[in-house]
Amino acid sequence: MKILGISAFYHDAAAALVVDGDITAAAQEERFSRKKNDAAFPSAAARWCLDEQGLSLEDLDAVVFYDKPLLTFDRLVETWHATAPAGLVQFVRSAPVWLKEKLFSRRLIHDGLRGLERGTLPRDRLRFCEHHLSHAASAFYPSPFDEAAILTLDGVGEWATASICHGRGRELTLLRELRFPHSLGLLYSAFTRFLGFRVNSGEYKLMGLAPYGDPEGERAARFEALIREQMVSLGADGAIRLDPSWFQYMTGLDMIHASRWEALFGFPPRGAEEEIEAHHADLALACQRVTEDAVLRLAQTARNLTGSPNICMAGGVALNCVANGKLLRSGIFDRIWVQPAAGDAGGAPGAALALHHLGFEQPRGPAGPGDRMRDSLLGPAFSDEEIACAAARLGATGRRLGGLDAAAREAARRLAAGEVGGWFQGALEWGPRALGSRSIVADARDPEMQRRLNKKIKFREGFRPFAPVVLEEDAAAWFEIDVTSPYMLFTAQVRATRLTDAGGTRSSAWRDQLAVPRSEIPAVTHVDCSARLQTVGPTHPTFRRLLEAFRDETGCPVLINTSFNVRGEPIVHSPEDAYRCFMRTDMDFLVMGDHLFVKS
Repeated sequence: MKILGISAFYHDAAAALVVDGDITAAAQEERFSRKKNDAAFPSAAARWCLDEQGLSLEDLDAVVFYDKPLLTFDRLVETWHATAPAGLVQFVRSAPVWLKEKLFSRRLIHDGLRGLERGTLPRDRLRFCEHHLSHAASAFYPSPFDEAAILTLDGVGEWATASICHGRGRELTLLRELRFPHSLGLLYSAFTRFLGFRVNSGEYKLMGLAPYGDPEGERAARFEALIREQMVSLGADGAIRLDPSWFQYMTGLDMIHASRWEALFGFPPRGAEEEIEAHHADLALACQRVTEDAVLRLAQTARNLTGSPNICMAGGVALNCVANGKLLRSGIFDRIWVQPAAGDAGGAPGAALALHHLGFEQPRGPAGPGDRMRDSLLGPAFSDEEIACAAARLGATGRRLGGLDAAAREAARRLAAGEVGGWFQGALEWGPRALGSRSIVADARDPEMQRRLNKKIKFREGFRPFAPVVLEEDAAAWFEIDVTSPYMLFTAQVRATRLTDAGGTRSSAWRDQLAVPRSEIPAVTHVDCSARLQTVGPTHPTFRRLLEAFRDETGCPVLINTSFNVRGEPIVHSPEDAYRCFMRTDMDFLVMGDHLFVKS
């Protein structure tokens, strides 16, 4: 069976093709359109998925959308009615869009499919899947488990904001559901907004800022107490109830009542480009602590309800790798698997998998030793010949290195000498993380590298941490972790044996903490001595070869791995994207396939 899954019209539009229960192709529209978090119908992504398998729309058994718009509209209407007249502004702004467009999503999707110029989909082959079922299916069916608890957490999808399911074979059973307006994801987004970051794309900045808060300080503790006493009621089972008087997402065009928040916390909302101060970091820490507490309670409830030693996770909150790391170390579950594209993009393959196994009642094969995500390398790839043609079109001067081994050795030599490189190999990654196909790489041992990358290459906030990538077999010697982390979705502490004397110290001025080399790999060691870790095994041979070459050159199996893009842009897709990004930054060299381009 061949099913195309679609997510669109909110954020992170994507398309994914599922053939006989396997995800064969998946891509986000932003990578093609170059618009960050592009919400438009994923024309380019869907066209590529079909072309990759040589299919037309007539060849598909179904196209399935990851959400049920009529249920979402029902929530909006009931909310407008329940909060009238307070929600009048939101109603005036939103209702015309729904009445003209989103309420007729079936027509919009058919129009989008016709625009692909890949045939015509029979009208009875368009299906819709509930939002959290799409998330749950995206987490369970590709996982390495035959049976597992499933926890989904996000802002809101139709009515649901969280769910606990039990997956067995091809069956998914819904056990618990939390409903709007009570939402852990919306709470986190509200603090993202107050701290000056963009909702639906800046939540990871809040997560990165939180460790700069003082964990022993009175202010962070006071902020956390205020959140729990005034804004949030957290049940023993993890169910969260928000006091709506603090939030505007039900009635207004903002997430928060800014004046009330200012009075409560003692400082105004931070502007997007304003200086970050210590109190911002303390509030981020307080919010992160509440979030971690909720995730652990929900996970314990999932374990109690299912009795399973395994858990799968999806939804935007599942991208909070700090909370995931706490869950991993809690021992509540023996094994954890998180969908690499846990946000709305992941709803595209999730909806297709749900339809395949639940709608068409197709069996699910037995789980193997690994997952079914193909290392999340599910997007477009470019041959050396295509790279050469792109370079010629751009007038780029480079040279061939004679294969992957030579390319890895040359890149490793340059990295060991302190250079920063772009690494463009094979299929584009699926999800928000660069995993070694579209990556910027650098030496993690260099104490100046974190500041250099943020300032001159990524053009982003100086506090932002970078992730280490390490050979799978060497991970335990450098980090306190005993599982693989191929998708960069868990944090782990750097081994005490790798820390410097300053590893556990904190400066009174939060910005001064950036300059403290805390370990042998200071560029990827966060202020709390943690790291968002990626491990690389034999199933990812191109990236593995670079790490092996760097280990041979230096004795160290760890590199910095950050996404190949600059602030505000999606990860690069094509050789043209990569070369332009390379030339606009202070990267020293670029390896695409076996082609080397050197800035000097």
